[in-house]
Amino acid sequence: MHQEDYCRILGVEPHASAEQIKQAYRRLAFKYHPDRNKANPEASETMKAVNEAYAVLSNPAKRRQYEALRHQFGSSAYSQFRRSYSEEDIFRDSDINDILEKMAKVFGFRGYEDIFREFYGDAYRAFEFKKPGFFAKGFVFAGYPGEREQDQWQFPLQGHLGKLSRFFLEKIGGIELPENGSDILDVIKLSPQQAQQGGPFAYFFRRKSKKLVLKIPPRVREGQRIRLVGMGEDGKGGGKPGDLYLKVHIKKSLLQRMQGFLSELHK
Repeated sequence: MHQEDYCRILGVEPHASAEQIKQAYRRLAFKYHPDRNKANPEASETMKAVNEAYAVLSNPAKRRQYEALRHQFGSSAYSQFRRSYSEEDIFRDSDINDILEKMAKVFGFRGYEDIFREFYGDAYRAFEFKKPGFFAKGFVFAGYPGEREQDQWQFPLQGHLGKLSRFFLEKIGGIELPENGSDILDVIKLSPQQAQQGGPFAYFFRRKSKKLVLKIPPRVREGQRIRLVGMGEDGKGGGKPGDLYLKVHIKKSLLQRMQGFLSELHK
Protein backbone atom coordinates (compact mmCIF):
# COMPACT_ATOMS: atom_id res chain seq x y z
CA MET A 1 0.00 0.00 0.00
CA HIS A 2 1.64 3.25 -1.12
CA GLN A 3 1.58 6.45 0.93
CA GLU A 4 0.92 8.65 -2.09
CA ASP A 5 -2.80 9.26 -1.65
CA TYR A 6 -4.74 9.11 1.61
CA CYS A 7 -8.05 8.36 -0.11
CA ARG A 8 -6.50 5.44 -1.97
CA ILE A 9 -5.01 4.06 1.24
CA LEU A 10 -8.45 3.95 2.90
CA GLY A 11 -10.20 2.90 -0.30
CA VAL A 12 -12.66 5.82 -0.25
CA GLU A 13 -13.68 8.44 -2.77
CA PRO A 14 -12.45 12.04 -2.30
CA HIS A 15 -16.03 13.11 -1.54
CA ALA A 16 -16.63 10.32 1.02
CA SER A 17 -18.60 11.26 4.12
CA ALA A 18 -17.11 11.27 7.62
CA GLU A 19 -19.01 8.08 8.48
CA GLN A 20 -17.74 6.31 5.34
CA ILE A 21 -14.18 7.29 6.25
CA LYS A 22 -14.61 5.95 9.77
CA GLN A 23 -16.14 2.69 8.54
CA ALA A 24 -13.27 2.21 6.08
CA TYR A 25 -10.74 2.79 8.85
CA ARG A 26 -12.42 0.34 11.22
CA ARG A 27 -12.44 -2.34 8.53
CA LEU A 28 -8.78 -1.86 7.58
CA ALA A 29 -7.59 -1.45 11.18
CA PHE A 30 -9.17 -4.81 12.02
CA LYS A 31 -7.74 -6.42 8.88
CA TYR A 32 -4.17 -5.20 9.40
CA HIS A 33 -4.02 -5.10 13.20
CA PRO A 34 -0.60 -6.52 14.20
CA ASP A 35 -2.21 -8.92 16.69
CA ARG A 36 -3.95 -10.63 13.73
CA ASN A 37 -0.85 -10.55 11.50
CA LYS A 38 2.02 -11.80 13.66
CA ALA A 39 3.37 -13.83 10.73
CA ASN A 40 3.13 -10.87 8.34
CA PRO A 41 5.45 -8.02 9.37
CA GLU A 42 4.38 -5.97 6.33
CA ALA A 43 0.94 -5.58 7.90
CA SER A 44 2.41 -3.20 10.50
CA GLU A 45 3.60 -0.82 7.79
CA THR A 46 0.19 -0.99 6.16
CA MET A 47 -1.47 -0.30 9.50
CA LYS A 48 0.74 2.76 10.02
CA ALA A 49 -0.29 4.09 6.62
CA VAL A 50 -3.98 3.43 7.39
CA ASN A 51 -3.68 5.24 10.75
CA GLU A 52 -2.10 8.29 9.15
CA ALA A 53 -4.64 8.43 6.32
CA TYR A 54 -7.56 8.27 8.74
CA ALA A 55 -6.05 10.86 11.09
CA VAL A 56 -5.86 13.32 8.19
CA LEU A 57 -9.15 12.58 6.40
CA SER A 58 -11.20 12.44 9.62
CA ASN A 59 -10.08 15.93 10.60
CA PRO A 60 -12.03 18.57 8.60
CA ALA A 61 -9.25 21.19 8.66
CA LYS A 62 -6.47 18.78 7.70
CA ARG A 63 -8.65 17.20 5.07
CA ARG A 64 -9.39 20.58 3.45
CA GLN A 65 -5.71 21.42 3.31
CA TYR A 66 -4.82 18.02 1.88
CA GLU A 67 -7.58 18.28 -0.76
CA ALA A 68 -6.30 21.71 -1.76
CA LEU A 69 -2.82 20.23 -2.22
CA ARG A 70 -4.25 17.36 -4.27
CA HIS A 71 -5.85 19.82 -6.68
CA GLN A 72 -2.64 21.85 -6.88
CA PHE A 73 0.07 19.17 -6.91
CA GLY A 74 -1.74 15.97 -7.89
CA SER A 75 0.17 12.80 -7.01
CA SER A 76 2.82 14.74 -5.05
CA ALA A 77 0.24 16.14 -2.59
CA TYR A 78 1.36 13.68 0.10
CA SER A 79 4.97 14.88 0.13
CA GLN A 80 3.79 18.50 0.08
CA PHE A 81 1.46 17.85 3.01
CA ARG A 82 4.15 16.10 5.04
CA ARG A 83 6.44 19.12 4.72
CA SER A 84 3.98 21.09 6.87
CA TYR A 85 2.74 18.35 9.20
CA SER A 86 4.83 16.24 11.55
CA GLU A 87 3.53 12.97 12.94
CA GLU A 88 2.65 14.79 16.13
CA ASP A 89 0.58 17.30 14.13
CA ILE A 90 -1.15 14.59 12.11
CA PHE A 91 -2.33 12.56 15.10
CA ARG A 92 -3.25 15.48 17.35
CA ASP A 93 -7.04 15.55 18.10
CA SER A 94 -7.59 12.20 16.36
CA ASP A 95 -10.01 9.62 17.77
CA ILE A 96 -7.87 6.67 16.63
CA ASN A 97 -7.12 5.93 20.27
CA ASP A 98 -10.83 5.57 21.05
CA ILE A 99 -11.46 3.28 18.06
CA LEU A 100 -8.50 1.01 18.86
CA GLU A 101 -9.48 0.81 22.54
CA LYS A 102 -13.01 -0.27 21.65
CA MET A 103 -11.59 -2.85 19.25
CA ALA A 104 -9.31 -4.10 22.03
CA LYS A 105 -12.25 -4.53 24.43
CA VAL A 106 -14.34 -6.46 21.92
CA PHE A 107 -11.67 -8.69 20.35
CA GLY A 108 -9.01 -8.90 23.06
CA PHE A 109 -6.36 -7.05 21.03
CA ARG A 110 -3.67 -4.86 22.53
CA GLY A 111 -4.72 -1.24 23.03
CA TYR A 112 -3.53 1.78 21.10
CA GLU A 113 -0.70 2.57 23.53
CA ASP A 114 1.04 -0.75 22.87
CA ILE A 115 0.44 -0.47 19.12
CA PHE A 116 1.82 3.06 18.79
CA ARG A 117 4.78 2.25 21.02
CA GLU A 118 5.55 -0.72 18.76
CA PHE A 119 5.23 1.42 15.61
CA TYR A 120 7.19 4.49 16.76
CA GLY A 121 9.38 3.24 19.62
CA ASP A 122 10.93 5.89 21.85
CA ALA A 123 9.35 8.68 19.78
CA TYR A 124 5.98 7.85 21.32
CA ARG A 125 4.74 8.58 24.81
CA ALA A 126 1.22 8.47 26.18
CA PHE A 127 -0.61 11.24 27.97
CA GLU A 128 -4.13 12.19 29.00
CA PHE A 129 -5.71 15.31 27.61
CA LYS A 130 -8.91 17.13 28.46
CA LYS A 131 -11.12 19.52 26.51
CA PRO A 132 -14.49 21.04 27.47
CA GLY A 133 -16.97 18.17 27.45
CA PHE A 134 -14.38 15.61 26.35
CA PHE A 135 -11.88 13.31 28.01
CA ALA A 136 -9.85 10.58 26.37
CA LYS A 137 -6.44 9.10 26.20
CA GLY A 138 -4.39 10.50 23.38
CA PHE A 139 -0.90 10.33 22.04
CA VAL A 140 1.94 12.69 21.27
CA PHE A 141 5.30 12.12 19.61
CA ALA A 142 8.25 13.26 21.71
CA GLY A 143 10.99 15.45 20.36
CA TYR A 144 8.87 18.41 19.25
CA PRO A 145 9.01 21.69 21.19
CA GLY A 146 6.05 23.55 22.63
CA GLU A 147 3.93 20.60 23.75
CA ARG A 148 3.20 20.11 27.45
CA GLU A 149 1.34 17.35 29.19
CA GLN A 150 -1.99 18.34 30.68
CA ASP A 151 -2.90 16.68 33.94
CA GLN A 152 -6.50 15.75 34.64
CA TRP A 153 -7.87 18.11 37.28
CA GLN A 154 -9.77 16.52 40.15
CA PHE A 155 -12.49 18.35 42.08
CA PRO A 156 -11.08 18.47 45.64
CA LEU A 157 -14.20 18.73 47.80
CA GLN A 158 -16.51 15.84 48.64
CA GLY A 159 -19.71 15.43 50.66
CA HIS A 160 -22.25 18.22 51.20
CA LEU A 161 -19.64 20.98 50.94
CA GLY A 162 -18.42 19.55 47.66
CA LYS A 163 -21.97 19.37 46.27
CA LEU A 164 -22.66 22.95 47.32
CA SER A 165 -19.40 24.19 45.78
CA ARG A 166 -20.11 22.26 42.60
CA PHE A 167 -23.59 23.80 42.39
CA PHE A 168 -22.26 27.37 42.62
CA LEU A 169 -19.48 26.74 40.13
CA GLU A 170 -21.76 25.06 37.58
CA LYS A 171 -25.04 26.97 37.94
CA ILE A 172 -23.77 30.40 38.89
CA GLY A 173 -20.23 30.46 37.54
CA GLY A 174 -21.07 28.59 34.36
CA ILE A 175 -18.17 26.18 34.92
CA GLU A 176 -18.77 22.53 34.06
CA LEU A 177 -16.79 20.28 36.38
CA PRO A 178 -15.67 16.75 35.52
CA GLU A 179 -17.88 14.02 36.96
CA ASN A 180 -17.16 10.35 36.42
CA GLY A 181 -19.92 8.13 35.06
CA SER A 182 -21.65 5.47 37.16
CA ASP A 183 -20.90 1.76 36.92
CA ILE A 184 -23.48 -0.57 35.42
CA LEU A 185 -24.28 -4.07 36.69
CA ASP A 186 -25.86 -6.71 34.46
CA VAL A 187 -26.15 -10.51 34.36
CA ILE A 188 -24.98 -12.97 31.73
CA LYS A 189 -26.33 -16.51 31.65
CA LEU A 190 -23.89 -19.25 30.66
CA SER A 191 -24.40 -22.93 30.06
CA PRO A 192 -22.33 -25.29 32.24
CA GLN A 193 -20.16 -26.05 29.19
CA GLN A 194 -19.54 -22.36 28.46
CA ALA A 195 -18.63 -21.73 32.10
CA GLN A 196 -16.20 -24.67 32.12
CA GLN A 197 -14.49 -24.09 28.75
CA GLY A 198 -14.69 -20.30 28.44
CA GLY A 199 -14.20 -18.59 25.10
CA PRO A 200 -16.12 -15.98 23.07
CA PHE A 201 -19.63 -15.08 24.17
CA ALA A 202 -22.07 -12.76 22.34
CA TYR A 203 -23.64 -10.25 24.73
CA PHE A 204 -26.20 -7.60 23.80
CA PHE A 205 -25.72 -4.45 25.87
CA ARG A 206 -29.32 -3.18 25.95
CA ARG A 207 -28.51 0.06 27.77
CA LYS A 208 -26.41 1.25 24.82
CA SER A 209 -27.93 -0.99 22.11
CA LYS A 210 -24.56 -2.59 21.36
CA LYS A 211 -23.56 -6.16 20.62
CA LEU A 212 -20.29 -7.15 22.32
CA VAL A 213 -18.20 -10.28 22.00
CA LEU A 214 -16.76 -11.14 25.41
CA LYS A 215 -13.87 -13.44 26.19
CA ILE A 216 -15.10 -15.64 29.05
CA PRO A 217 -12.26 -17.11 31.13
CA PRO A 218 -12.38 -20.90 31.56
CA ARG A 219 -13.82 -22.39 34.75
CA VAL A 220 -15.72 -19.23 35.62
CA ARG A 221 -17.83 -19.56 38.76
CA GLU A 222 -21.40 -18.69 39.69
CA GLY A 223 -21.62 -15.10 40.89
CA GLN A 224 -18.23 -14.11 39.53
CA ARG A 225 -18.09 -10.67 37.91
CA ILE A 226 -16.49 -9.74 34.61
CA ARG A 227 -15.40 -6.11 34.35
CA LEU A 228 -15.47 -4.12 31.10
CA VAL A 229 -13.56 -0.89 31.68
CA GLY A 230 -15.13 2.30 30.34
CA MET A 231 -18.39 0.66 29.22
CA GLY A 232 -20.54 2.12 32.00
CA GLU A 233 -22.42 5.41 32.05
CA ASP A 234 -20.74 8.30 30.26
CA GLY A 235 -18.96 10.88 32.36
CA LYS A 236 -19.97 14.54 32.44
CA GLY A 237 -17.85 17.58 31.82
CA GLY A 238 -14.87 15.53 30.72
CA GLY A 239 -15.16 12.89 33.47
CA LYS A 240 -14.23 9.28 32.87
CA PRO A 241 -16.95 6.76 31.94
CA GLY A 242 -17.91 4.13 34.48
CA ASP A 243 -17.34 0.39 34.12
CA LEU A 244 -19.71 -2.41 33.15
CA TYR A 245 -19.81 -5.39 35.54
CA LEU A 246 -21.34 -8.61 34.27
CA LYS A 247 -22.39 -11.06 37.00
CA VAL A 248 -22.16 -14.69 35.90
CA HIS A 249 -25.20 -16.94 36.28
CA ILE A 250 -24.66 -20.58 35.28
CA LYS A 251 -27.78 -22.24 33.97
CA LYS A 252 -28.66 -25.70 35.28
CA SER A 253 -27.99 -28.66 33.05
CA LEU A 254 -30.80 -30.87 31.77
CA LEU A 255 -29.92 -33.52 34.34
CA GLN A 256 -30.03 -30.98 37.16
CA ARG A 257 -33.42 -29.71 35.99
CA MET A 258 -34.79 -33.26 35.81
CA GLN A 259 -33.50 -34.04 39.29
CA GLY A 260 -35.08 -30.87 40.60
CA PHE A 261 -38.39 -31.74 38.97
CA LEU A 262 -38.37 -35.27 40.41
CA SER A 263 -37.53 -34.00 43.88
CA GLU A 264 -40.52 -31.67 43.69
CA LEU A 265 -42.75 -34.61 42.76
CA HIS A 266 -41.67 -36.59 45.81
CA LYS A 267 -42.33 -33.81 48.31
